[in-house]
Amino acid sequence: MSAVLDRARALGATFSPALVEQSMALYAAIQPAVDEASVRRDVAYGPDPRHLANLFGGTAGGRAPIVVFLHGGGFVSGDRGTAGAPFYNNIGGWAAQQGWLGVVASYRLAPAHGWPAGADDLARLVAWLAENGADHGGDPDRIVLIGQSAGAAHVASFLAVHRQPTNLSSVILLSGLYDIARAERNHFQEAYYGTDPARFPQQSSLDAIARTTLPLLLTVAENDPPDFQRQAAWAVAARAEAQAAWPEFHRLAGHNHITPVLEIGSDEDELGPILADFIRRTTGPG
Repeated sequence: MSAVLDRARALGATFSPALVEQSMALYAAIQPAVDEASVRRDVAYGPDPRHLANLFGGTAGGRAPIVVFLHGGGFVSGDRGTAGAPFYNNIGGWAAQQGWLGVVASYRLAPAHGWPAGADDLARLVAWLAENGADHGGDPDRIVLIGQSAGAAHVASFLAVHRQPTNLSSVILLSGLYDIARAERNHFQEAYYGTDPARFPQQSSLDAIARTTLPLLLTVAENDPPDFQRQAAWAVAARAEAQAAWPEFHRLAGHNHITPVLEIGSDEDELGPILADFIRRTTGPG
């Protein structure tokens, strides 16, 4: 285990603003700067001011896999990253270094926009990439979706709410919420999902996770809060029951809820190689 991860592990498992701030400070110090010449920022994929994406890499005339990342933020905050910021430019830059077109997107936030706004925004983004991805050096027929925390919930909801387009290659869910009926109640979830228990089963995505034919990778962090531990277990169990086989699953030792995505692209990166291997296996050569 690296010295940085040792320090992250020492922060403990109690998720708080202080833990977020300290975790970001640890990894910001080791993230290399992104080559701004390779980035197209603030590309609109829809009409809302939050319908913006940063595009990394991709060469004219190229047909690289398109790797989409949706950030977390408790449904009420978070962004794709501005020029010079370490996060989440690190993920777009990492995708470009693999030879892919990296897409790091913002989406509408609660409480102004409740469920299923995140899924709807992702559907709009996927449709935009199907139409425009080739103009940026991407292959619209090979799209991979990655979501972390609230972003993972939105990706999973997209599978549940929208008909899955044939141009998706695979899905990666990092520490998300999938069973809203059994989730712990807090003000972040209430802001997005509301407070009506009768709607919670409809808002859940476990069945979609279980039954999708797309290749699926799930992760949970050792120091994720208890609800995320349970959610990961329920997702694995549901898929294993439906398909008589485990999904690809990784428990990230030493990490807390946010550090796995903060390390991607750095010299301390453990998650990036896992994701890269999965993406290459599910998108094919080229």
